[in-house]
Amino acid sequence: MTQAPAHDAVVVGAGPNGLAAAITLARAGRSVLVLEANAQIGGGARSASLTLPGFVHDVCSAIHPLGRASPVFRAWPLADHGLEWIEPPVALGHPLDDGSAALVRRNLGATAASLASDDAEAYRRLVEPVARDWDLIARSLLGPIRIGPPLRHPVALGRFGFHAIQPVARLWRRFHGERARALLAGTGAHSFLRLDRLATGAFALSLLGTAHAVGWPIPRGGSQRIADALASYLRSLGGVIETGHRVERLSDLPPHRVALLDLTPRQVLALAGDRLGGAYAWQLRRYRYGPGAFKLDLALDGPVPWANPALADAGTVHLGGTAAEIAASERSVSRGRHPSRPFVLVSQPSAFDSSRAPDGQHTLWAYCHVPNGSTTDMAGPILDQLERFAPGVRRRIIGRSTMDPATLERMNANHVGGDINGGLQHLAQLWTRPAVRWDPYRTPDPAVLICSSSTPPGGGVHGLCGWHAARSALRGVLQ
Repeated sequence: MTQAPAHDAVVVGAGPNGLAAAITLARAGRSVLVLEANAQIGGGARSASLTLPGFVHDVCSAIHPLGRASPVFRAWPLADHGLEWIEPPVALGHPLDDGSAALVRRNLGATAASLASDDAEAYRRLVEPVARDWDLIARSLLGPIRIGPPLRHPVALGRFGFHAIQPVARLWRRFHGERARALLAGTGAHSFLRLDRLATGAFALSLLGTAHAVGWPIPRGGSQRIADALASYLRSLGGVIETGHRVERLSDLPPHRVALLDLTPRQVLALAGDRLGGAYAWQLRRYRYGPGAFKLDLALDGPVPWANPALADAGTVHLGGTAAEIAASERSVSRGRHPSRPFVLVSQPSAFDSSRAPDGQHTLWAYCHVPNGSTTDMAGPILDQLERFAPGVRRRIIGRSTMDPATLERMNANHVGGDINGGLQHLAQLWTRPAVRWDPYRTPDPAVLICSSSTPPGGGVHGLCGWHAARSALRGVLQ
């Protein structure tokens, strides 16, 4: 007699997507075991004392518009399991050398007022429909493309798609002033792509739309609280998590009906390549990873001395100057070069969450884009950009930690070459990741699925890759 599997599903990897997949299965009454190689769960949503005792730094992600906007996370009782969102008064600030700054507030009218007067109406026309229709856009487009009955709400989705498919470098032409153009360039640069590439507009519009629809919040206590809340909810449903359990081969897994891998193609091939078939494995081997990140965490003896005081209210600050400067920086990275003036993303969570640092002191999180696998120390250029817009910030540094791409990959194997998005997010690989298949989560082996950010809709702490993969498993082996 064949022994019944010990678990309906085993999930490899306890990042937000792996935990979301496990929760989805557990909610459907399936028994689930999650195996995590590291001692700490969370993947890209972890926090640690990286500089000095008493300072809590986010290891990877820090600001979470997609976390709050995720239709999956919003449907689950994560607040009952310790997740509390803090929304800074200003979601995003983008300063310029003349001392002015674009300030993205939840209120769209107030945001438009921070731009040049002749750009306010153009901003409203471009972004207001995205903010108004965000829930429809998220539910319809944040996942695999489906060909079937006509889309619901075709006007809203068509309007978004018309602008989203365009390069950011084309969209910013509708603005006259530099604040609006730079704001669009900075949000588009979250794609890690050249700003003249198709579909970079989708990143800019999605981020600006979420700023007005749900805000750009931070989790009280650090990004680790997102993973901890997901884990707590999973355990309440009967799911089991084991940390410090590295899986080298699928044959190492305990008996199960289906395995869901919160891993990128490189790790999937290492674990299961012999079970995936020639053509599919060939596609995984050809999968492209994107630029990496170089990260700098600082402990400060006081708040950041911004030249523009309004930036003290911003949870996120983009440092890159004009749209042309940002475009040049991203173009250099795409060509394998290191810009002397990189586009720098900054978060200052301790300005809004006193649990992050001792009284009167602060944390600062910053990173810039670098070529995949870069070994160049970018701490100097990042600090130069900080000093450019916050003169005197160097004198406030009392502790620092740097992470190059290799360090990021050692801390999370999914960050291949420092790529924190699970793969290049250009148009050809955005919805077809990790391979061209009707169901991108399934592999040729029906008992093996991929649930990482290397599947649609890609990078970000939103759990949707895991949710889609789990639903695919429930339609298949676990039906």
